[in-house]
Amino acid sequence: MQLTITKADQLKSKPDDSKLGFGTTFTDHMFNMDYNLEKGWHNPRIESYGSIDLDPSTMMLHYGQGVFEGLKAYKTGSGAVQLFRPKDNFKRLNRSSRSMCIPEVDEAFGLHALKQLITIEKDWVPSAPETSLYIRPTIIATDPFLGVRASHTYRFFIILSPVGAYYAEGFNPVKIWVTKDHVRAVRGGIGEAKTPGNYAASLFAGEDANKKGYAQVLWLDGVEQKYVEEVGSMNIFFVINDELITPMLNGSILPGITRDSVISLAKIWNVKIAERQISIDEVMDANDSGKLSEIFGSGTAAVISPVGELKYGDRVISIGDGKVGPMANKFYKAITDIQYGKAEDPKGWIEPVS
Repeated sequence: MQLTITKADQLKSKPDDSKLGFGTTFTDHMFNMDYNLEKGWHNPRIESYGSIDLDPSTMMLHYGQGVFEGLKAYKTGSGAVQLFRPKDNFKRLNRSSRSMCIPEVDEAFGLHALKQLITIEKDWVPSAPETSLYIRPTIIATDPFLGVRASHTYRFFIILSPVGAYYAEGFNPVKIWVTKDHVRAVRGGIGEAKTPGNYAASLFAGEDANKKGYAQVLWLDGVEQKYVEEVGSMNIFFVINDELITPMLNGSILPGITRDSVISLAKIWNVKIAERQISIDEVMDANDSGKLSEIFGSGTAAVISPVGELKYGDRVISIGDGKVGPMANKFYKAITDIQYGKAEDPKGWIEPVS
């Protein structure tokens, strides 16, 4: 396919790097590509960032058939721009698409188009510490049809947003709340897909957590409601008796790319690590016995997010005296140093853009 590029007539004013929030400012251009049964994926183009014209009966609006990804571009000290594990993001996009009956995209072409888009928008990549260019590839069903079936047409688009730290706290411990009244996903469903409905399912409990003064919800399994699964926007890790433990992927947990990066680095460093079921009672018992030393989340947005407080039922426990633990700190520094070109890439994760 031939990628066409049409430059925007007017360019926006770029925000101050020191005042960036998360997901509120967008660049001058976006990538678009269309799908129908006759042509397959076609008409790939980079053009001005703008609205997408949708019929009120568009299937995505009624039945939620859509998928998305999240990754970042980073500016190194030399001014180069690079991506972290983008091939894995496109693989996961297609994995989510298969579960949502969405036609797969050519992963190599998708990465090529993304790199072309970032090259055009390279001046939007911020350079202040802990800033980056957030990337949101998305596919939505576009048939104007009120009927429960897979769409015959789709739009694949990529938008870019310069961002600062995901949490206002920065790299400091956050408080999380374990809900016993709500579930996010069950095995055999779409919990492992990055699809809008999974995030919609988390909103009510998330709002409840925020009202109670907590940043995120820690979800338990949807059947027995006893085994830890993931946090709202992160996978979760526990350090118990000097062992790093994370819930195993079971079909209802998102296979996080940062999660996999933590596991890979732990193996390189010979850290004792286990991917297995872990119940919330085991976590609380480990705290009571003094064996629980750290909890931290992992995800693209925050990279590593230390947990300083956890509330389960009537109990509130403090982890590591509310300070960043050594394990969380080591993973955060190692991953961000690779992302920003400050350290050697041990696994071939970096993809240069310019």
